[in-house]
Amino acid sequence: MTPIPTLSTPRLTLRAPGAADYPAFAAFYASDRARFVGGPLGAEAAWRMLAMEIGHWQLRGYGRWMVDDRESRRTVGMVGLFCPEGWPEPEIGWDLFEGFEGKGYATEAGHAARDYAYDVLGWATAVSLVKPDNTASAAVCRRLGAVKEADFVHERHGRMQVWRHPAPAENSDGGMEAYA
Repeated sequence: MTPIPTLSTPRLTLRAPGAADYPAFAAFYASDRARFVGGPLGAEAAWRMLAMEIGHWQLRGYGRWMVDDRESRRTVGMVGLFCPEGWPEPEIGWDLFEGFEGKGYATEAGHAARDYAYDVLGWATAVSLVKPDNTASAAVCRRLGAVKEADFVHERHGRMQVWRHPAPAENSDGGMEAYA
């Protein structure tokens, strides 16, 4: 079993996903907020998605974390590293749950996930895949310093924009130690 590390930022804890996350995860996937990531989905399909997120850690050695607000202890979404079959390369992705958008959580957690990819896993590069009409995610990409590079067509998700993140040497957010 791949141990899933816990990361901390000034406001957030990025932790392993688990069965207790299913109600919030299912509510997200049942909502219109999931339209950019394959939803909305019913309860059974949402359960399969959560199982896939957990299994991704075992298959790839990395994955996405559940993100908790440290002050309220509420789960605000899921952010992390993702590369299922059919993806062009490993990505940094984020899904925020209803009511938690516009607070900088995706950007803060995205920095921590990217630092982990570069500093711990040794990635030389990373992308984020964004549906063309997902202006909120494109804005997060810009705040993270990513640049729209190309388009990619996925067999199920259709056309997505490929946003390239700054390479480790160009990364100016302080690395993992900035979040310790």
